[in-house]
Amino acid sequence: MGDSSDVPALRRGLAVLRVLASHAGPMTAVAVARELDLPRSTTYHLLSELEAAGFVVHLPAERRYGLGIAAFELGSAYLRHEPLERLAAPLLRRLVDQTGHNAHLGVLHGNESLYLLKERPAKPETLVTDVGVRLPAQLTASGRAILANLPTPQVRALFPRASSFVRRTDRGPRNLVLLRATLSAESQRGWAVEDGHVTPGFASVALPVFDHGDRPLAAISVTFRHICLDEPRECGLTWPELAEKVQETANELTRQVGGRPSPPLPPRR
Repeated sequence: MGDSSDVPALRRGLAVLRVLASHAGPMTAVAVARELDLPRSTTYHLLSELEAAGFVVHLPAERRYGLGIAAFELGSAYLRHEPLERLAAPLLRRLVDQTGHNAHLGVLHGNESLYLLKERPAKPETLVTDVGVRLPAQLTASGRAILANLPTPQVRALFPRASSFVRRTDRGPRNLVLLRATLSAESQRGWAVEDGHVTPGFASVALPVFDHGDRPLAAISVTFRHICLDEPRECGLTWPELAEKVQETANELTRQVGGRPSPPLPPRR
């Protein structure tokens, strides 16, 4: 066992890796030191040790540091272990038992929703949402639950032109202005709803899962039969009772991955 005095150094080293991972490109040592409020000498020492271990690479011509191959290998190993799916599986099973509806774990893949996990009730209904299926993120409740928690420039980059708005039915945001309005409304409500946007006769409710940096990592959703002959806003249904159950599940998974759970949803009206 290492000496307990090694623990602060380990924490600082991990903090350096998190800072490098959170930026779009390599950083100077001065920028890393400033962001972590560390002495420059300490920062250079940490970067040197991380470089020796392969977790950081030094770019002399740019006088910057970026993540090294060891960080990539660690990330790849994480994906192979499928920890998110393993943690989510019993939580989704419980959600299905509570609601009687299909439950999903989805992530954002570009501007699409990618479904990683699906749990079904005793009498399942046929859905297009299945493990490995990708759907336009602006149409799915799980996709919008994540999009609503991303910076505005990132959403704009994901949907740069009219052709980015793929349609499946005659419903759902068809341009960036409408998407922003939808995300704003769902952000204020606290959860995302789609009703016939993906498949006529089916609706979904979703809430996000957050990582340790308060970034939306995934989304939990339930999907069920519902026929709305008008636009969803005219039906007036947002299913707050389901949203509360979904939030319990999303918050539990958030806690298990080291994130900060979302505050309670607004009182029902």
